[in-house]
Amino acid sequence: MLGRVMVVKKKTAKVEAVVLDEENLHKLIASLSLDGGEDGVRQVAQTLQSCLKLTEPVQQIQLVKKAGSQLEALSEEQPDGALLEACLHTLALVYTSLQAKNPLRRAIASTLGSVPAWLQERTVACLSACLSDCLSNPASDQYPHIVDTIAACADGFPLGERCINKLLPEVLQFLHKGLSEYLHQNSGLVGRHIAQAQLMHHCLTVVKTSMLVIQRSQETISAALQAAQDHCKLEDTLSSLLSCYTHILTDEEFIQAVQSTAGMAVVLLIRSVMGSGDEVASVVCSLLCGSAQGLGSAAQWLKQRCEGLCTSSRPPGVSLYLCHGALAMLSWKGALPGPQWEKLLLLVPNTLLDLDVSIKESSTAMVVARVLTLWSGAALDCLQGETQPCPPSLQQSLSGGSDLQRHLLEHIYSHWEHPLDGVRHQTRSLFRNLLLLHQHTNLSTSDPTKDPYITELTQSLLRLEWHMRGKYGSLGCLVELHGAGYLLEIQPQLPSCLLGLMGDQTLAPYASDLLERLFVSHKAQLAAEASAAGKTATEDWMERWHQTWVTPLLQVLCRARLDQTTYILDYFLPKLLRCSPSSLAHMVQALQDTPPCSSGPSGSRGALGALMTCLRAARAQGVVLSSEEGLWGGLVPLSLLQQALVHKHDQVRMDALGLVCESHRSTEVLTSQEMDLIRHFLLPNLNSQSPGVRQQTVSLMKKLLCRVKDSTQLLQKRRSQEREQQQRDRDQHTLHLYKEFLRWLCVRLLEVLLPGASFSKCLMSLHLLGLLGQLFTFSTGSDGFALGEVVTSTHAQNVLYCVASNFLEVKQLASTLLRQLPPSAVGLQVPERMRRVLQAALDLSTSTKPFDSVTAAHLLHLLLHQPDLIQALLHCAQEQGVDFQPTSLPPQASEAVTLELNTLAVIQFLLRCLQSEVSRAESSLLQAAASYPLYGRAHCITAVLQHLDTESLSHTEQWRCLVSELIAMCYRMSDVVSPVVQSSSPEGLIPMDTDSDTSAGLQKILQEIQPRDTNDFFNNARELDTHDGDDDAQTQTTHTPSLDTGGEGYRVTAQMVLVCCWRSMKEVAMLLGQLCQSLPLHYTNDNARTHPGLIREEQVEGVGLYFRQQLLQSRHRGAFELAYVGFVRLTDMLCRSGSQALQQLPAHWLSEVLEEVKSSDPSSKLCATRRSAGIPFYIQALLSSEPKSSSCSLLKMTMRELIALAMPSTDRNTDSSTVPQVHALNILRALYRDTRLGENIIPFVSDGMQAAVLGFTSPVWAVRNSSTLLFSTLITRIFGVKKGKDEHSKKNRMTGREFFTRFPALYPFLLNQLEEAAATVESDSGQVKLHPSLFLLLLVLSRLYPSPMDGSSSPLGLAPFMPFIIRCGRSAVYRTREMAARALVPFVLVTQVPSTVHSLLQELPPEPGPKIQHNHIHGTLLQVLFLLRSYQTDSHRPLPAGNGIGKALRQRMWLASRQNSCVVTRGACLDVLVCLCGPKISLLEDSEVSELRREALSVLMSSDLVTSDTSSATPAPGSTQYLLSLARVALSASVEIPELWGGPQLTTQLLQCLLQCPQYEVRELALEGVLKRLQQQEEEEEEEGKRRPPWLDETTLSNLTSLALHETHPQCLAKVLQVLSVLTSSSELLWRDGVRILSKEEVLLHLLSLAQNSVHSVELHCAALTLASQLVVQLVTSDPKGASAVACLSQWGALVCSCCSEEQPVEVKLMATKVLVNCTDTLLTSCDLPLGLASTVPLWRSLLTLLQDEDQEVRDSASDFISNVPVHLLSTDVAGVSVCPPVALDLGVGLLCRLFELWEQVPAGVLALTEWLLGDEEGDEEADADEASSLDEEEFLFEKGDLNLWAEPVQWVKLLHGHLSSLILAYKQTQDPGMAEPDQVHLIHTLSTQAQAKALSSQQALDSLPALPQFSCTMEHARLVLRQQRATLALDVLQRLR
Repeated sequence: MLGRVMVVKKKTAKVEAVVLDEENLHKLIASLSLDGGEDGVRQVAQTLQSCLKLTEPVQQIQLVKKAGSQLEALSEEQPDGALLEACLHTLALVYTSLQAKNPLRRAIASTLGSVPAWLQERTVACLSACLSDCLSNPASDQYPHIVDTIAACADGFPLGERCINKLLPEVLQFLHKGLSEYLHQNSGLVGRHIAQAQLMHHCLTVVKTSMLVIQRSQETISAALQAAQDHCKLEDTLSSLLSCYTHILTDEEFIQAVQSTAGMAVVLLIRSVMGSGDEVASVVCSLLCGSAQGLGSAAQWLKQRCEGLCTSSRPPGVSLYLCHGALAMLSWKGALPGPQWEKLLLLVPNTLLDLDVSIKESSTAMVVARVLTLWSGAALDCLQGETQPCPPSLQQSLSGGSDLQRHLLEHIYSHWEHPLDGVRHQTRSLFRNLLLLHQHTNLSTSDPTKDPYITELTQSLLRLEWHMRGKYGSLGCLVELHGAGYLLEIQPQLPSCLLGLMGDQTLAPYASDLLERLFVSHKAQLAAEASAAGKTATEDWMERWHQTWVTPLLQVLCRARLDQTTYILDYFLPKLLRCSPSSLAHMVQALQDTPPCSSGPSGSRGALGALMTCLRAARAQGVVLSSEEGLWGGLVPLSLLQQALVHKHDQVRMDALGLVCESHRSTEVLTSQEMDLIRHFLLPNLNSQSPGVRQQTVSLMKKLLCRVKDSTQLLQKRRSQEREQQQRDRDQHTLHLYKEFLRWLCVRLLEVLLPGASFSKCLMSLHLLGLLGQLFTFSTGSDGFALGEVVTSTHAQNVLYCVASNFLEVKQLASTLLRQLPPSAVGLQVPERMRRVLQAALDLSTSTKPFDSVTAAHLLHLLLHQPDLIQALLHCAQEQGVDFQPTSLPPQASEAVTLELNTLAVIQFLLRCLQSEVSRAESSLLQAAASYPLYGRAHCITAVLQHLDTESLSHTEQWRCLVSELIAMCYRMSDVVSPVVQSSSPEGLIPMDTDSDTSAGLQKILQEIQPRDTNDFFNNARELDTHDGDDDAQTQTTHTPSLDTGGEGYRVTAQMVLVCCWRSMKEVAMLLGQLCQSLPLHYTNDNARTHPGLIREEQVEGVGLYFRQQLLQSRHRGAFELAYVGFVRLTDMLCRSGSQALQQLPAHWLSEVLEEVKSSDPSSKLCATRRSAGIPFYIQALLSSEPKSSSCSLLKMTMRELIALAMPSTDRNTDSSTVPQVHALNILRALYRDTRLGENIIPFVSDGMQAAVLGFTSPVWAVRNSSTLLFSTLITRIFGVKKGKDEHSKKNRMTGREFFTRFPALYPFLLNQLEEAAATVESDSGQVKLHPSLFLLLLVLSRLYPSPMDGSSSPLGLAPFMPFIIRCGRSAVYRTREMAARALVPFVLVTQVPSTVHSLLQELPPEPGPKIQHNHIHGTLLQVLFLLRSYQTDSHRPLPAGNGIGKALRQRMWLASRQNSCVVTRGACLDVLVCLCGPKISLLEDSEVSELRREALSVLMSSDLVTSDTSSATPAPGSTQYLLSLARVALSASVEIPELWGGPQLTTQLLQCLLQCPQYEVRELALEGVLKRLQQQEEEEEEEGKRRPPWLDETTLSNLTSLALHETHPQCLAKVLQVLSVLTSSSELLWRDGVRILSKEEVLLHLLSLAQNSVHSVELHCAALTLASQLVVQLVTSDPKGASAVACLSQWGALVCSCCSEEQPVEVKLMATKVLVNCTDTLLTSCDLPLGLASTVPLWRSLLTLLQDEDQEVRDSASDFISNVPVHLLSTDVAGVSVCPPVALDLGVGLLCRLFELWEQVPAGVLALTEWLLGDEEGDEEADADEASSLDEEEFLFEKGDLNLWAEPVQWVKLLHGHLSSLILAYKQTQDPGMAEPDQVHLIHTLSTQAQAKALSSQQALDSLPALPQFSCTMEHARLVLRQQRATLALDVLQRLR
């Protein structure tokens, strides 16, 4: 039971013995055995001899060390004979022959290094000689080894360095030779990724080693170059090396790592040759600029080579890698040597910034970011040099505000949102360094508030939107350098603002990081200030700190919605508690002071939840420890914890559970209280619908169980060491408690796995049982906890039946658990039982229900480990007549052999069955589809293969034959079904193919099916004769007669045939993919070595060609999507295989398919519809097999070809050219969507965007359609997946600069396209000219916005776009004008909004005239409107004074009045007015607003709305919108802010006009406005107390009530009723209809009839019933006794009950829960029983049904009834608390039983509950059963289970029975039993008869089911078991009643 602790060690280098060839070894040993020599030398020789003879590497190391110490001891007097020479030679030779990282090599190096000084020269000579031998004529496969040896010599091995210096020319020549060889090889490896990757690695090593050698031999090189006046050999070698580096830098086939290292090597070599004076800087400057001007000072050969790098055609990456080299290889510490160095320092960032626009790959962007950060570090190093101050010119260039800083900031702003987090991280570091540079250049101003640069920067950062992630890091840098106080002074609201952002998953990590920096810095600042002021008491400043940080946190925790606070717990709280552990007490105190019932707004966790959250975080951080006196130091009473564990809100329960389970130490002992709390928590929480909650529960329980395990080990260890008996007894008692607890847990979890348990409960239970099995095992021995003892065989059976579940996860968990349970309980070793399970599995593998084959696979997997499986298979084979001779198991076979032979036997058996079934399917596919669809068998074979370790098989010959058979079988299966999935219309099987091959096969199938072109073909079955291949097998179209028992006929629907076919194709693909991926390959590699395997190269290639055919020809999406999965497995394997032929296949296939796409003509078999069907998948699979880190040559080649095809060209408008274009667009779409190509696809985005936009201009519909799809994919690729419902949210947008920096090619393209499109929109002619791509352009542009950080100087500025967008507002198309307005907003900076709006208004005509263009006016007004709205949301402050907007608008008021004949522009002008006059805090100054409001009022009062002028009775287009705009003005004046518009006298008149307007849209808008205002007031009044608002006078109220009686439009009627509902809830309402006042009863009747007749409109139905229910409650409250006299109450009750049934819409059920919860105290639990028993019990039943509803929101809402129950009816611990639905259900039934006693209605109540128990499917039950038996199950291919996956009727029945039993018991004790009334006796008798009949029929039906019905007819079996249980329990209750 005690598991061993595994210590994971760091990977260490592998020690290997010396490997020399025989000849050398003998020579060495012989040389060491020479006689003579002194003792000391002979000892060394003997040690080395014995070392060479050994093969154990560790001993060799010890002997080498011994030899080292012996050498060290040698004295100089000892003669220097040949023996000593042999010893040194041996060591040197072994050193040079060892592999790179072998520790033995390090041991020899230290031995050689420790030789005495007098021996060192000879040692160097020996080592040099060996090294020279290696270098002289190496074989090319020896290169890597020799390079490693050189590197080892040069790296930290002084003698080795001396050798290198001695042999420098040879070493450098060898490195050059190796490198040039590699460069030559690289060109021949295209498509062989593995070989290419290996070569890149070798290149990198050589370049690094050459750098190391040059660095270590600096002096030697300069000495050699100076000594030789004229040309020397070393120069040539260095020159050749430099040319190799240049080659690498300029060849784009090399990966970045190699190029980057070559860049460093170039600079290093130049520095080594030229020293570190000003000349070096001059040469590097020239290289960066790409001009040869500064090369004058260099030597001639160097100059020549450098000129080769300075060509204009070099790739942009060259200057990047050279910059990196300059920064890494030149020293920047301290003062700079000269002016050229300053020039270089300033040149580097400018070179890099130029690259910003020209690079496309994200990986290169990453390098640019890294190098810029390196540069800023180097610049800082220069400034921090102590020796002499930095030159002023340099200081000026580096300080804040300089041009360079400005450009760098622009780089930062365009990259801080980059998709690669590495780029974002580097950008933040660069920003920090820039601030430091500014600080160092301006040392005089230390106070940030005095520094204009810093204050301006801070202000602009704070003005940014919070969704920009870069903002957080930048503010963090400011906090780090200037303290939190600085930011808090500028923006005191920062803490609560950041906490509000914690609800957003994408922003939470950033916000919490910034918060942490702020509060840590703030705490330090406050402490420093306090100590400076001499105060020692911490309370004062801590109180301030708590006010700033803790108070807002607690407010958010208590009041925010739960999903918004999850991340506070994950990210923020732990950091806060780590910073200040003492704050916990403050939090607990503050939260316990708030009353427990103040739960905050609905959906929030309330104070109790917040308390749990804080405690949980604190405990996990180790801030609170559990102690004996009450939990957690008595901080919290236990009852609070119990409440939290069954709280209604998931997160509160999870936090409470976390508090119990998580602890700081994993060995903390569980207290008995904690175990009790888990017992309290477990059962109500097992059935959770939310996957997140299930996952959290399991992970927390795992922590708890790990604690049990770890603390058990601790206790047992302590017991064995402890002396004191008392302590030992205590520990023993704890262990006993543990055992009890674990056994209880185990039994409880196994008990719930009954048939009929919900999916979520099974899942949770199996997960937890799996954890118990992992941590404690289900052993049955005496050691440990022996959990296996409590597992009964019934338990194990139930786990086995879980394998039949419809949910894949449940199947997997159950089959894993079965292998952990004690075999004796599972009982599969019993032969009879094994046969039954095996038979069930084989039957399921031919079921027509797709899910059954998965069950079969799991069952077979269980049986594979049983030794007797082969016998059972033989038995089945004999019964079924299958020809099957398996290999029998040898006696005492090991587990691996058993598994292998069992697997072999199972696959052979399934294969034999499949072969005969395929043969039959070849003659009749229909029969196959109906009785043995082939896919089940194939699925089982794949599944069985998956569990086999294919690397270590013993019976290889049999496996090889089997593999060949399997592959052949797959091809046959595919041939049978492919005609269907490759037909032009597989879903309908309608023959349209003219191709003779496929149509012949199809005709045969169709001959059998006889399709009708109607939909009933899919639903109505066809009956089929069973004569194989009979000509007259014509289908009879009679109506599905019942089958005769012999199974002579089959029912087949087209759906069945199709499912059979595409699933068979899927399984073939999976099986072939599995075979290729998992089986070892049999191949011969380059050096003629054969690798034995099970699958041959030509088989793999054949499978590849098969997939190619399937993917390129299948039409059915299911078939080709799944073929793709199999093909991906194959391509992965090709790339990794050792076979050269296979490695090159992807490249070959790719070029073939691209050729085929290019030449697509009508005869091509490629599918041009269905988004090119499988072609994109085929290409995707081939490309994604290319390793990400390679140079991606295939991807680049493919994208270039596809983009060329996708671009429209002038000569290609023929039919033959559009097909390739459509294919190219479709394939591009798939590639841009493929996440596995990741960032590698980004460089091609701008080309793709151009193709999509230009594709829109094509005259061919197919091209336009594909372009649309490509366009939407690209929008998602660029701007990210839509993160909210709002199409235009800022989250899916990008600043213009960032967009054009990342896709520079789009700047001129979009600008030209927009210019072209804008030229076509002039609408003066009145004709509509639609430019096809205008809409797309506006769509892209509306996704961009200006950053407040944008300087005006940006070369990619957005200004040039503005005039064209404004121009597009003149279009004659309404939608274009709207899009243009939306697209304009982003292009106008917030500061430019006032001037732009003013100039736009100036364009409008000041008075009406003849030549007015209304389209133009409308476009301009829309642009003004959108700009003002965006200004309102972004700037939060009024427009600057003197903007002239109010004046310009007042001059054009005619546009809003009747002088303007066009209602559309009238409406738009009114919208602008609402935008300015509507809000309480306006954008304009008060005087201007009041003038505007006055003018707007006069327009309103003379408008159609108020004067109700009926002359314009015919509505013009746009008139409704105009009236709605008027209504918005009226609403603002009458309801929203009447006090600012001129008082209440207007209100009534305007509201009356609005409510009586003939247009229903206006009435609806008015009612919505009133409702919103009332709800706002309700929220405000919660604090103050309720009163009716002044604007609601009697007239308005009577208008509303009469509207409620006469309104005909359903939505308006619903809104009126909602308004009245709000009013009724605050006070009683008088209903007037004109003059007449209605009584409550009349109103109630009216509402009920309305509710009954309005079932079609959910909204109206809910509103009517809600209002009616309020009236019912009022009626009952006013007269509880006389309520029953009101006739319509029972009608109301029936209506409410009808709203609670399962099939009602969720909105209706939610309304019903609210109604029932609101009337709990007045109607359901009232002692007076106002509605009478007959009406009250159904209401209770409805409430309890809602508590078991499928929808979680409905259940949660219904569980609120507990908090409305009068306190005296409940036990104290649940009174007034919100509990989770399972607990509420239990409490509810208990409460009802209690009420029966109170109402003195126990017998009637018991009978009512017994009827519930029996279930009410009485009447139609028998008819159902008859019908069910007559219908064959095959009819329904996809079985529909119960609608409700959450409810558990079995548990509900048990719950009812439990409560009933205790109620009867209590009743019998108090009552005289003989008092029953005669009608009750009669009812008891009737119920008993019903129950007996039901029990009998269920039992008979159960007996007639086949063997193991749990697998074959799961649903039916569960239904019958439930029926039987209901009947038995009901009989039991009735028995007791008698």
